[in-house]
This record gives sequence, C-alpha cells and structure tokens, in this order.
Amino acid sequence: MTTLQSPTAPVPAGAVRPTAVLDVVVPVYNEEHVLAASITRLHTYLVEHLVYPFRITVADNASTDGTLAVAHRLQDALPEVAVVVLPEKGRGRALRQVWLASDAPVLAYMDVDLSTDLAALGPLIAPLLSGHSDLAIGSRIAHGANVVRGTQREVISRCYNRVLRLGLGARFSDAQCGFKAIRRDVAQELLPLVEDDTWFFDTELLVLAQRCGLRIHEVPVDWYDDPDSRVDVLRTAKDDLRGVLRVRRALRSGALPVDDIAGRLGRGSVVLDGPDGPVVQVARSGSPLGGQLARFAVVGVLSTVLHLGLFALLATGGIERQAANLLALLVATVLNTAANRSWTFGVRGRSRALVQHGQALLIFAITWSTTALALAVLNAVTDGAGTGVATTVVAVANLVATAVRFAAMRRWIFRERPAL
Repeated sequence: MTTLQSPTAPVPAGAVRPTAVLDVVVPVYNEEHVLAASITRLHTYLVEHLVYPFRITVADNASTDGTLAVAHRLQDALPEVAVVVLPEKGRGRALRQVWLASDAPVLAYMDVDLSTDLAALGPLIAPLLSGHSDLAIGSRIAHGANVVRGTQREVISRCYNRVLRLGLGARFSDAQCGFKAIRRDVAQELLPLVEDDTWFFDTELLVLAQRCGLRIHEVPVDWYDDPDSRVDVLRTAKDDLRGVLRVRRALRSGALPVDDIAGRLGRGSVVLDGPDGPVVQVARSGSPLGGQLARFAVVGVLSTVLHLGLFALLATGGIERQAANLLALLVATVLNTAANRSWTFGVRGRSRALVQHGQALLIFAITWSTTALALAVLNAVTDGAGTGVATTVVAVANLVATAVRFAAMRRWIFRERPAL
C-alpha cells in the first residue's frame, strides 16, 4: 500500500513534490492587513494535522491594495502556497476558475478571516477522501455548532436558509458558511452549470448537487463573526433572492441537465443534517415500490392488530363502539406514521416530522370516516351484533382505507421534495 508523503517531509533537491491531495482556496480582495497572518496560521495547521500533501491557493480578486504583493511573498516563503490572479471580483468566479484547473482530488475553500475553527477541516474532508460523500459544508445551524455573531446576521442567515427551503426545496441547513469542500470529479460536472460569480455561487452549487442526488455532508462548526466584514448584507440578500428565482425557473423549465448528471454520479439517496437534526432520505435497493409495499404491509399488519386489539378491549370495557374505534385508530395511526416514516420511506430526524404527522392525521380522518360508516351500516342492518362481528367489519373497512393511506404516504406525505 502506498503511503502518501507528508508535506513536512524534506523533498530532495530536484525532486518533484507530490501532487496535492487537498487544494484549499482562499479568495481575497483587498486583504493585505490579514492575509499573511491567516495564511501562515492555515499553513501551520495543515502541516501539523494533515498527513496528505496539500496546496493553499490564494485567489486574488483584482485587489487594489498590497494584497497581491503579500500573496507573492507567502508563495516565495511557503512551497505549499500558490497564487492565482483574477482580473475581476467575485468569490464564485475565483472558486470556479481555481477548482476547474486544480489537479487535487479534494477541493476546499474558506474565508480569509478564518472565522470557522480549523478543527472542523478534518471532519469536512474525511467523507470526501473516503468516497462516502460528494460535497461537504460547514454549518452554523446544525446541532452542535457554536456560533458567536450579532443578532442581525443571525436572523438574516436563518431567514435566508428558510427561503431556500421554501423556494428551492433545499435540505441543507447552511448555504453561506464560508467553509466547504467538494470532490474534483463532482466539481467538473457541476461548476460549468453554476452561473453566479459572487455570493450566490455556494447556494446554486448546493441546490444543483441536491437535485443530482449527490450526498452532502454537514459538519457543525465553531464560528466567530468577523467584526471587520465588508459584505453588503442588504445588497447580497437582494442578489441572492434574484438567484433563487433564476434557479427555480431553470429547474422548472428543465434547462439544467440534472437527470443526466444524476445518472452518472447520483447515489439515489441524499444524506443531510437539517436544522432540527440529521435528515436522511434513503434509496432502497431493488424496486422502490416493491420494497415500500412490503415494508408498508408489515407495518400495516402490526398497526391493524394494535387497532383491532385496542378496539376490542375498549368496546368490551364499556366504551361506546364509535368512541372505542376513534381512540384505537388514533393511537394506531400515530405509531403507524412513525414506523412508516423511519422504515418504509427511509426518513430520519425531526425535520418536518410534525408536518408529516399532521398530514397523516388528515388521512386518519378518511380512515376513521370509512370505519365509522361501516359501523353505522352494521348497526342499521343488524340488531345487537356481537363484538366479534363488529371487529370484523372494522377490519374490512380498514383494508379499504389502507390503499388510500399508502398512496398518500408515498405520493404526498413522505415523497422526496423536489427542489423547485
């Protein structure tokens, strides 16, 4: 087995330094006052903690101060530092150009202020190196994150991510944290489709990845707000909203070849951390419909036994039959929904759980109406039918409602949300 050489190991004269496994891009614009300290700190961390060869690429976005001169001095002093000069501004433009030209199998970027604790870098790139995930993002919203920032930025960030959920069906929790990584083969497929050259670049890339069925890994981060940040929050928000509308139109019109990319790279499943905890939509092997039907049937049998057993128990205990049926069916429905959510349709975590249980209760109303009508007909036709007969009638009516419940769960309640 080949051992990757550490960047700290001495390189013999005339030898070629190993190809970088990780390329960390740091886009900069007029950052001469912090660039040297930040890059030195990042370089030291990578030397001490990363066992693979790495590269730090400083992407200068048409700086007008002494940033480029500082970058070149760093390049001369540190063999792992490279400098790319762009004639125009734009973080997205810088990332697209450097990532598409890079030969490293894992590509990352971070803001020059290093607001994100570098201890999260290992967990960020590990699933990409192992092949477990396709992209990885730092999240300031995921459970376990530790964030220090002003109230205004906190509110704006959460509102923006909520807009993405509603407008584009986004299932990632934090689109704009400046701490991300991507596999090079995935970048080669997605970057030519990303139109934005500025701050919306991150969001557009993540939405495309999600629509292509790629796996996005989220890492809760420790993040400290940079009081010297010069981002125009209001202007950025307006640009981002325009980007949301543009991407939404493109997806709805079929202008983006997400199905083709999904066929080449997609995993058929998406693994994410939602704002309320991990959310996993798992693609089952074999026929999705066949597997879901089988699992739904098992859950249905168990919940039906529970429903009928509770009904018989309550009815023989003196509770009026309609009331007994209502209570028994309500309990069985709640447990049935939870079991189908996690097992039949492969949805984990608390995200949208209350909404989905609410939708299931609407289906419960249909089921209860069916069984209640069956009991009413039984009472009208016969006089004094026993509990056994009543239980049988409820069972038959419940089977009729089962088909409706399965269709509603598969097509409505637990269907994978389209990013439109």
